Amino acid sequence: MTETQSQSTGGRVASLATLERAVVVLVVITAITHIYPGIVEGAPPLVLAGLGFLGGAALYVRGIRRRTLAIAAIPYTAVQIPLWLVIKAGNYTLVGYVDKAVQAVLVVALLVLVLTRYRD
Repeated sequence: MTETQSQSTGGRVASLATLERAVVVLVVITAITHIYPGIVEGAPPLVLAGLGFLGGAALYVRGIRRRTLAIAAIPYTAVQIPLWLVIKAGNYTLVGYVDKAVQAVLVVALLVLVLTRYRD
């Protein structure tokens, strides 16, 4: 499927395959696990990361540049795991562990999605 074919037509949301739906759910989960603590802790970078996830998910669901979004989401997500290790430096929480597990699964799902659906 090309970038043009994945575009939303007439304002309608393009349909999603099962793997794509799973990716969107994982993205929403990780967005929430960033936004809520970011607001509670007063940490704007967390809120911004969460909003980035939500924005990407919204564009993806609308069918806008799906291939590009899926490819960009891999490093965007993967880089947050080592950043969390460094920034939290031993002050890890259950929410953080859950989020990193979700992100690890998300990276794998995105790789599978890109390699199977969007390879040229």
